[in-house]
Amino acid sequence: MTKHHFTLLALGDSYTIGESVPLHESFPYQTLQLLRKNSLHFNAPEIIAQTGWTTFELAEQILHTKLYDHYDFVTLLIGVNNQYRGLSAEDYEADFEFLVKKAIHLADEKSDHVIVLSIPDWGVTPFAKSKNAKKIAEEIDAFNAINKRISMEHKVRYVEITKSSRAAADDPSLIASDGLHYSAKEYAKWAGEVAAVIQSIAK
Repeated sequence: MTKHHFTLLALGDSYTIGESVPLHESFPYQTLQLLRKNSLHFNAPEIIAQTGWTTFELAEQILHTKLYDHYDFVTLLIGVNNQYRGLSAEDYEADFEFLVKKAIHLADEKSDHVIVLSIPDWGVTPFAKSKNAKKIAEEIDAFNAINKRISMEHKVRYVEITKSSRAAADDPSLIASDGLHYSAKEYAKWAGEVAAVIQSIAK
């Protein structure tokens, strides 16, 4: 059993802070709860995320935030607001690559200690009932194709949660009270995937 206290930096938007659920039910906090149960000592996660942020806004915030020189693990989940605002795939690609490179740097240049999560599909939520769900899904898939390719190119870990998020179309318990974001039950699924990746690396 290790006595090292690990650090986790979580970068993102509303899905990272767990909009509409208590902070301890967000996926970064649930991830650490799982890891602690497996005798891995983690400090509370540091979270750089805000509802509504695009890749550009996240990048700007990182550049203007005093961070540790490095973290043991870094998660990155960003892009839904690029899609929601109708921003270009080209800009997303450039910004996302910058963010991945920055995340690797913050992970002490250990690319396999960076975990990218795919963008969930908000088109299945009650909030989107008057929207074109097929178009949203296609655009989310296009953005995810970009973030997956960049993740593979930089040899970071990739966790696919989009399919899981689409299960909310038939399971209202996966949706938070605001009708747009996800519930602690859905975040628990993401946390399990992320924790498994970290568990396989942490010593």
